[in-house]
Amino acid sequence: MSDEDEQRVPLAHRVPDLGALELLLAVARHGSLGRAARELGITQPAASSRIRSMERQLGVALVDRSPRGSRLTDAGALVTDWALRVVEAAEAFDAGAQALRGRRDSRLRVAASMTIAEYLLPGWLIALRAGRPGTAVSLLAGNSAVVAQRLLAGEADLGFVEGLSVPDGLDGAVIGHDRLLVVVAPSHPWARRRAPLTPAELAAAPLILRERGSGTRQVLDSALSACGGLAEPLLELASTTAVKAAAVSGAGPAVLSELAITEELTARRLTSIPLASVDLRRALRAVWPTSHRPTGPARDLLTLTRGRPTSG
Repeated sequence: MSDEDEQRVPLAHRVPDLGALELLLAVARHGSLGRAARELGITQPAASSRIRSMERQLGVALVDRSPRGSRLTDAGALVTDWALRVVEAAEAFDAGAQALRGRRDSRLRVAASMTIAEYLLPGWLIALRAGRPGTAVSLLAGNSAVVAQRLLAGEADLGFVEGLSVPDGLDGAVIGHDRLLVVVAPSHPWARRRAPLTPAELAAAPLILRERGSGTRQVLDSALSACGGLAEPLLELASTTAVKAAAVSGAGPAVLSELAITEELTARRLTSIPLASVDLRRALRAVWPTSHRPTGPARDLLTLTRGRPTSG
């Protein structure tokens, strides 16, 4: 090893740790190793061992021990002056870090696809507020593609999507499952049929659909790809609420999340049509930029979502 390599020994190996420096300062204040140890909540043997370790590390004697107490050597007094500046700088560093955490924890920006934003997030955010009343939450709703764009642009701290996979550039975790249902108004002819709808029939029918880029559309396109894909939509709408309203009005068949239509099915404003050999289940995912796992309020919200059941 060259002289230059020896000079590159990391600073952490050459400088005593903060605990040792705080102990030295306590000895200087009290003139007693025992009282310094009690102040810091350690035993006197442990304090003695730490002082000896620091002396070996620095190569100088720092404390003279006698029955009358402990006195700093001249070198110890000089090192104590340096230690005071280091500890003060560390305290300033800690205060700054706490301020950064406080600023981070004061807000949470969430981006969510429409179904999750409308039917799941309100309950999660109410639960989050109970634990973090000082955190201001903003919600950006859009389809799954828009959620990914928001996260990658740094405009959101945590996202939620419905679809077949995690969007490029993001990491994610499955937080629940959902399924899509084909629904019609009770007046629609499909409401009176007894045989399940076939994939070919569904693919050929003009449907009321969400726009391309939505998780709903991704799942439906994939499930019916073997049938040549979807026919030209009857209507293409940008929100789950709009699709549901159009279906309830009798405009035509729609494909909607089971989460979104529980009330309409119970009240018989919509009728669910059985499907044969079509898997319209989908995962609900929390997502975040790759290698930036959620922290603070975003981490707490992620924890809450995993403890609350969804359909499917």
